Amino acid sequence: MRKRHDFQNFQVDHMTLLLQPDLYKVSYLAFNVIFGAGPDDLLYDKRKTWDKAEGEKSMTYAMRLGQGASPDADLNNTIVAVVQPTEPKNQSSHVREMLDGHKAAAHWQHIALRTTDLIAFHKHAMERGVQFITPILKDDEENLIQVFSGEWFYPGIQESGVFFEFLQRKPSDDSVKKLQELNNESWFRDKTFLGLYDEKEREYARKEVTPFLKPDLFTALLTEFKSKQIWEITEADLNKAEDMMLEYSK
Repeated sequence: MRKRHDFQNFQVDHMTLLLQPDLYKVSYLAFNVIFGAGPDDLLYDKRKTWDKAEGEKSMTYAMRLGQGASPDADLNNTIVAVVQPTEPKNQSSHVREMLDGHKAAAHWQHIALRTTDLIAFHKHAMERGVQFITPILKDDEENLIQVFSGEWFYPGIQESGVFFEFLQRKPSDDSVKKLQELNNESWFRDKTFLGLYDEKEREYARKEVTPFLKPDLFTALLTEFKSKQIWEITEADLNKAEDMMLEYSK
């Protein structure tokens, strides 16, 4: 049996949902009236002014739909972060492109998995061919560190708009110090939502969206195991796959 590292014992922290503007407004009403959220459950509402004549617009809000019991109530919440495209119609918007490109009113963009050691998991994942689109980011307001992966799609197909966030809440002073020592500029930035938003905007503007796995590695894994059904994959196969990941990422 394969051993699970402590940093791989993930818990769902929150999920992010993209919505068309009209649905975005109705979703706020629904979360309050139907799902039972109250004023204290609105965890944040981030706004931006694109056009002074139009004033501020809500870019994203996060709603707590369920609250955990003690002793770790703040780590056992059910949270949905909701995002809408707010850019003017004549300006590019990766959120609008994700929604319109999939002909969708709603699109689950990413799931955030919480780990006990983000630095260790990040290193483990990179050594196995996982690509990330941001450095590890720090959010002082929520006392967390986080990083965002590339999208889940493969060569020759449309980008999916689906990716992972990995995060660690309440990082220790040692973890924060280690991040700062590794590289202040590329590992440690005091930006979170806007850091991700701006990076996705750049990806979609240049039409070069980063996949979760390196393309050559994906193709090699698919070629190696395409003839096998899931139940036919053995422990030896898994070890070989890991060896391939490690080799491709050297």
